[in-house]
Amino acid sequence: MAMAAHEIEKRILAALPDAKIEIRDLAGDGDHYAATVISEAFRGKTRVQQHQMVNAAFGSDMGTVLHSLALQTKAPD
Repeated sequence: MAMAAHEIEKRILAALPDAKIEIRDLAGDGDHYAATVISEAFRGKTRVQQHQMVNAAFGSDMGTVLHSLALQTKAPD
């Protein structure tokens, strides 16, 4: 079963409460998403560390229930 966009947003916000999130369904199938996540928690972190922080919000669901999530992350300007 695929993960809905609102569930993706909910999980990211649970991990990063200040996050500004934009989610796009890339294939229209509810299985391949892209997300832009902006959070102060990313400041001073490498891109890999930022992505790890977001991916951690999904635990074992990453790659299973949530098949694909392309990320763009950054700290606020």
